[in-house]
Amino acid sequence: MRKEFSQSVEQLAREDESIIFITGDLGYNALENLKEVMGPRFINAGVAEQNMIGVAAGLAYKGYKVFCYSIAPFVVYRCLEQFRNDVCFHNLPVFLVGNGGGYGYGIMGSTHHAIEDLAVLSGMQHTTAWIPGFADEVDPVLREIVNRGKPAYLRLGAGKHTPEGSYQSGSFKVLHHDTEAEITIIALGPVANNALAALPQIGAPANVLSVLSLPLLMTPEISSILQKANHILVAEEHISIGGVAQQLSVQLLENNIAVQSFRSLHAAGYPDKTYGSQSYHQKQSFLDTTGIVQNAADLISTI
Repeated sequence: MRKEFSQSVEQLAREDESIIFITGDLGYNALENLKEVMGPRFINAGVAEQNMIGVAAGLAYKGYKVFCYSIAPFVVYRCLEQFRNDVCFHNLPVFLVGNGGGYGYGIMGSTHHAIEDLAVLSGMQHTTAWIPGFADEVDPVLREIVNRGKPAYLRLGAGKHTPEGSYQSGSFKVLHHDTEAEITIIALGPVANNALAALPQIGAPANVLSVLSLPLLMTPEISSILQKANHILVAEEHISIGGVAQQLSVQLLENNIAVQSFRSLHAAGYPDKTYGSQSYHQKQSFLDTTGIVQNAADLISTI
């Protein structure tokens, strides 16, 4: 999604001179177009993420809208205190952009993975975390972030294009809706691609929803879908605490939605203490297509 991201920011920067882009010494062979178009509004802060957020907060206080870009663990964990104190408490338009969320940086290991980022940031005051699952969602999400003008986090991954006929409802996007569905699969961000690939193999009618933003906003339409197909399988490349499954559980309780079964597939960490590709870690966490098929079939069999 890096290509779509840089193209969208370039267009936004052409339309709005108050937009500033700061990179933490990353983005080579991806952001040169922004440097050319934005000139002095493109800043390389170097390997100094805490300082990058402090500078961004000062610029935002003066009326600018500031993107801060790095790989996900660097832009989230290294400067959390500065984002919390300087940006969130003051409700300033500073937008964190983390490339390679989840296990995106694969073999580079745990220091380069971000599997707790949404739990951390979706709980910050005034902040919305955005997790596009498909490349064509990047531009509308960026425009929504800029229009809101509030603290935000954009988690970039790798995805195809949204299936035809998909539509958004609250924090969710309905990717496939079957009125006879026995199970609803709810996937976070790019894992939705695996859920869609699993759909023909499940052996029963199923719904597939993706989650585009956190904290979760549940609509009456989504409540109705979950009530009718009340075997629920959540698949997210994030730890179980503070992620989609936990936030959804609260929504189900508050909205008095009874479910027959509920299962959370989530980032399992490093169960055999080894690192591999993103697909390797997804497989270990049952977030690949095979794992989703097996767990969906298991839930349905409990009828």
